[in-house]
Amino acid sequence: MTRRRLRDLGLATGRLPPGPLNAITDVAGVRVGYSTVARDTPHVVRTGVTAIWPRGPEIWEDYVFAGTHSFNGNGEMTGLPWIAEQGYIGAPIGITNTYQVGLVRDAICRLAVRDGASQDFHLPVVAETYDGWLSDIQSFSLTQADAFAAFDGAVGGQPIAEGNVGGGTGMIAHEFKGGTGTASRVVAIDGAGYTVGALVQANYGARELFRVAGVPVGQLIGTDIVPSHDPRPREAGSIIVILATDAPLIPIQCQRLARRATTGMAWVGGIGANGSGDIFLAFSTANHVRQKDRISDLRMLAAASMTDLFLAAAEATEEAILNALCMAETMTGRDGKTAHALPLDRLVEAMRARGAAA
Repeated sequence: MTRRRLRDLGLATGRLPPGPLNAITDVAGVRVGYSTVARDTPHVVRTGVTAIWPRGPEIWEDYVFAGTHSFNGNGEMTGLPWIAEQGYIGAPIGITNTYQVGLVRDAICRLAVRDGASQDFHLPVVAETYDGWLSDIQSFSLTQADAFAAFDGAVGGQPIAEGNVGGGTGMIAHEFKGGTGTASRVVAIDGAGYTVGALVQANYGARELFRVAGVPVGQLIGTDIVPSHDPRPREAGSIIVILATDAPLIPIQCQRLARRATTGMAWVGGIGANGSGDIFLAFSTANHVRQKDRISDLRMLAAASMTDLFLAAAEATEEAILNALCMAETMTGRDGKTAHALPLDRLVEAMRARGAAA
């Protein structure tokens, strides 16, 4: 069966409706780009860079409020102390592999200089997960040009690729081929519509814990059906979740929203194991915090209205992870190691057997 997103298989999770694209790019102004590096010489490399612009190149001057949450901290996301201090982001965001966070972080600084950004300094946000089982991570194969390609090629307002792309190229999730996934949810609050979009880099989880809409798919598609050639401990691996919304949130509310990615990950079967790096970031595009302004006029969603956004964040995270698994293709990497894709026919069969699919 050709690779398809979850909903294209006739399967759905949650109760809130998705946006038109069912992607983080449903949030107006958000752009996503990828650089994917897959080659066999001189090293076997399966890696890349994912770029997220919270509101296009104007982010250098027009910041977005943001907040973060580390559910389990065996991972890296740069720039967190400054977000905790000031509560906003003034640069694009990168995601890559564990060994090349510094390269992508420095590339963002160089991008700012190239584009004439007026800030005196930059403390960019770049996150990682480990792709060293499929990719020769010790070859440090990514270049500044690869990072620039991801940021310069970012697009908004249209569907984006999933699975074996960008930073997610060499990732494994629940002992199936993992990678990059996205989804969105729309909520109505006091007559106004707001969108929450998620983008994940999924590289975590045990097969036996994997669930779809409550169905124990990982147990129903065991290693006797689809081999798991990954010798890592079940607790190894990580997930990065980036949440975007156009709801008017201040930094502490973005932080609260980021925490709800934990719920979506848990619905799929993530537990925040000791060896996992599960780090989440949420930003809101609704307010404009311009560098030149001495005073900013802000809007804030009432605290009592946050619950629907929390549900949207959890549901978007859950489906983004499932889309990453559904869209990722079987990949053979270094030393002949293979990460097998989630078999979509078996997935549909398992869901039907439990009454969870048409």
